[in-house]
Amino acid sequence: MYEELTPEDVERLVRNHTPLSIIDVREPFEFAGGHIPGAINISVNEIQNRIGEINKEQEHIMVCQSGNRSDVASAILSANGFKVKNMAGGMMNWHGPIER
Repeated sequence: MYEELTPEDVERLVRNHTPLSIIDVREPFEFAGGHIPGAINISVNEIQNRIGEINKEQEHIMVCQSGNRSDVASAILSANGFKVKNMAGGMMNWHGPIER
């Protein structure tokens, strides 16, 4: 199981310089178009194959465009013992800083 955060919750954490692990599960071309500063890109389609790259001791915030793909990725990681939170509403509701 995992909890959901709003984009405003995540923006507050970013603005407060809270140490975060943000995994953006959109496709690379979407990620390149703009993402939350410091986020890493692991497409939801690759998450199973790249699970070994993700630190199991750290909590991760999962992000996508609308919150659906990140929900799928959150369920996969959670089922594998990872600590995750899903950013509900996704980047289409993000009003914080963007990195390109």
